[in-house]
Amino acid sequence: MVKYQIEGRGIRDRAVLDAMNEVPRHLFVPNKLRHRAYNDYPLPIGLGQTISQPYIVAFMTELLQLNGKEKIFELGTGSGYQAAVASRVAKEVFTVEIYSELARSAAKRLKAIDYKNIHVRDGDGYYGWESEAPFDAIIVTAAADHIPPPLIEQLAPGGRLVIPLGGPFSVQQLILVTKDSKGRVMEKPIIPVRFVPLLGH
Repeated sequence: MVKYQIEGRGIRDRAVLDAMNEVPRHLFVPNKLRHRAYNDYPLPIGLGQTISQPYIVAFMTELLQLNGKEKIFELGTGSGYQAAVASRVAKEVFTVEIYSELARSAAKRLKAIDYKNIHVRDGDGYYGWESEAPFDAIIVTAAADHIPPPLIEQLAPGGRLVIPLGGPFSVQQLILVTKDSKGRVMEKPIIPVRFVPLLGH
C-alpha cells in the first residue's frame, strides 16, 4: 500500500511513510471489509461515516509538517485511523467525535493496540478542546462550509490547520490554514477532495 499508493504518489515525509506502514489499517475498518482495508479508497464505518483513503490520510498528515513534538487536535475521530497515524508523527493527539458510539469504539480500539498518546472524547468538535489549547496542528476530517472560529483561536502561532471546505454533495477543496507569529491567518487551497459533511454546532 505505502510504496505504490502513497510514496508512489509523491508523499516524501519519512515519518509519515513510517506511520502509514506501522498503523494496522485493517483494525480500523468493519470486519466484513477487512479484505479491502489496504485499497486506496474510503470505506464505510457506520452511521454514515467513512475512513478516509490511505493517500488522503498521509497527504493531510504531511501537510501539517510535524516533527514529533506537537500537540494535535482532530475534529472527527471516526474509527480512529487518522488519529493513530498522526500519533506516530506527533507527541500527543486530542480527538473529538460527535457520534458517541464511534468515539467509544475508537477509544477502545486505540487502547487495545496500546496507542497511549491519543485522547478521545465524544462531543461537538466544532468548538475544539479549549482546555487543551493551544494546538500546534489541527486536522478536520469532515467537510465544512467555513473554518470554525474556535479552531482558529485554538491554533498556536506558527501552527497549521487542514480542513476540507465545501458542500456535502459537491467536490470540496482541501485548505491549508497557517497562523504566523503575530496571529495573522492565511488560507491556501491545496487539492479537490470529497469528505462526509461536518455535523453539529
